[in-house]
Amino acid sequence: MNISRRCILSLAGLTISTAALSACAGTGSSSSSEDKGNGTLQFWSNHPGSSRDIEQKLIDKWNKDNPDTPAQLIDGGANYEELGQKFNAALSGGDLPDVIVASDVTWFNFAFTEATTPLDDLWKDNNIDTSTYVKTLLEDYKYEDKHYGVPYSRSTPLMYWYVEDLKKAGLPTDRGPETWDEFLNEWGPKLKEATGKPALAVADGSNYLDWYFEGAFWTFGGAYSDEWDLKFTDPKTIEAGKFLQKIVDEGFVKVVKDSANEFGIGNTAGLLESTGSLGGLKESAKGDFVTSYLPGPKPGTTTGGAGLAIPAGISDERKKVAVKFIDFITNTENTITFTQETGYMPVRTDAADNPEQKKYMKENPNATTAIKQLEENTKSQDYARVFVNGGGQKIGGALDKIVAGQDVEETFKALQEDLQKVIDRDIKPNL
Repeated sequence: MNISRRCILSLAGLTISTAALSACAGTGSSSSSEDKGNGTLQFWSNHPGSSRDIEQKLIDKWNKDNPDTPAQLIDGGANYEELGQKFNAALSGGDLPDVIVASDVTWFNFAFTEATTPLDDLWKDNNIDTSTYVKTLLEDYKYEDKHYGVPYSRSTPLMYWYVEDLKKAGLPTDRGPETWDEFLNEWGPKLKEATGKPALAVADGSNYLDWYFEGAFWTFGGAYSDEWDLKFTDPKTIEAGKFLQKIVDEGFVKVVKDSANEFGIGNTAGLLESTGSLGGLKESAKGDFVTSYLPGPKPGTTTGGAGLAIPAGISDERKKVAVKFIDFITNTENTITFTQETGYMPVRTDAADNPEQKKYMKENPNATTAIKQLEENTKSQDYARVFVNGGGQKIGGALDKIVAGQDVEETFKALQEDLQKVIDRDIKPNL
């Protein structure tokens, strides 16, 4: 996150709703929740990438090595939003956890309202070396020269393709479509004709279609926003919206609630999904598959996922244990374990030098796609999605309307007006 981006972030937290700000009030070191811990470290997670079992495995390792400070895995909700809501409720007076999963959308709001604690002094006081974190991922959690989280379950969207279906359609098996036009004119029609199935499954607006398709808008020259300048009525953004509608209408793309399951049971030839689904698809897919970048021109997609943060309102002693736990669960050995089980990207640079990881990458080339794409085909997300309160959900809802056949220009005009009201109310007065 560069300096100009960090400066503008100081305004982004103002998009938090009044209710959320109220809930966050009084969460400093004097919070009434400070000493309500039960002696066991509570790790609240939504188990990204169906990772409950692997998270428990890592916690069991911690408990074996740290019997005096055991940890407990707590179900924080079905997704990042539910976990954020649960944490906000705890800030109002409930028992605070020791560590939370904080998504690409939620971490900053928590940091801005001082609901989570800066980690830099805790690292220093507890001799924790952060130099091996992937720098670009660690800096995603930096605000006013302090870090409010560390990378944990980090990802990019990928395309997954059944090899047999690609062969039936006469398509290459060593790459995906290089542009969305190539998908429209070649991959979509050929796969549909050869297999009788849609070429691609993607999740609906309530399950992050706004994230999966964000990069596609860039490839058309459009965007959700240019910093705080909304771009939904830009002709290029409208063109991209009409393209999404067209590939659905043509039967080349199927938008469903659970796209990974749709692909896993063989109802589509391909899938647009997070790299965090790789581990699960290795078990559920009905045949061999390959992964590919999202179509260009570059950058064709963005990063996402979540990090780990510590509530500000717990005691210093609990924070000391919590920061050591975070360091442990994201260390080189454990990020390798987590990566291999889920498909998320390793968050430590020295993971690539580990003999076990080298062997895994050689035997599982699908796992290298996200790591390479991180450097070659991604950029930071648009402000409209991650820094405007409710932005992602509103954009997802609009995309659902477009998929259902509603007029693209009218839908995006209404979306822009809706989001502009939030910006005018919560952001512009403070610019």
